[in-house]
Formats: sequence, structure tokens, C-alpha cells
Amino acid sequence: MARDRRSNSKSAAADRRRPQKKKISILNTEQVEWIDYKDVNLLRRFMSERAKIRARRVTGNSTQQQRQVAKAIRLAREMALLPYSVRQVTQRKGGRRDRGDRGELREEMPPRPPEQSGDSDYGDAEIEVDVEQVNGAPAVDGVEVDVVDVETGGAGA
Repeated sequence: MARDRRSNSKSAAADRRRPQKKKISILNTEQVEWIDYKDVNLLRRFMSERAKIRARRVTGNSTQQQRQVAKAIRLAREMALLPYSVRQVTQRKGGRRDRGDRGELREEMPPRPPEQSGDSDYGDAEIEVDVEQVNGAPAVDGVEVDVVDVETGGAGA
């Protein structure tokens, strides 16, 4: 009743491949016994371009070495010797205009009407004020007033 695993074509292809060569750690090749958080050049070799800590299977470290490397990287980041992340900047030709139909839709759309406050039920109201001249400046009941043209947008406008 047991199913034969070799019937799957993927596993058959995996059997034909060469066996993977075991990764050798940089720490073993350079006889590093103590991983110092201040040794930024060594620690950068265990980080990707985007400042992520590389996996153990990629670096070839043993479990103990990987823990020491990760701890040293985290400490170096805390001391601002290594970055937490690297900002990736992508450049496009012509800014955002190369998006095709999106830009065309924007140009065809009519401009938005100015925002109106719908709080008032009074509509357009004209305010009349009796203004006199006091010493060359407009005044109401003897108090100087700055004249300002006010436009009110009603609910029906």
C-alpha cells in the first residue's frame, strides 16, 4: 500500500543531480576564534546587500558560529557600526509619466470644484454693514474695520 516516492518526476531529476558540496565557513578558513562586533569588515561578509543577516545554509556556519555572528551583527547595529537596512532607490525615466493610461485619464478628467462647507442651510447671504469714514479709514460705530471681500458658497452653488 505504500506509494513509491521515485514515481514523481521531480525526485527522479533530483537523483540525477550532483550532490551539493558542503559550504565551508569563512570563520573556519580564516581561523577566526572570536567574533568581535567591532570587526565590521568581517560582519559585512555575513550580510546581504540589503543588510539582512545571511542564513546558515548560505554562509556555511555551524549553529554556534551563526549565533555568535548574529549576536555580533545586532550589537554592531545597536552601536551604529552597521545599518539596520539599506534604502533601495529605483530610478525611472521621466518620473511617473511613463505609466501609460493612468496619466491620460488624469488629463481628461475635469478639475475638482472647490470644497464647500455643507454646514450652513442659509445658502448665499449678503451682509450689509453701514460703513463711515473715520480719519480716512472705514469704521463702524466709530471702530476702525478692515474691509474684506467675502465669497460664500451655498449648498445650491
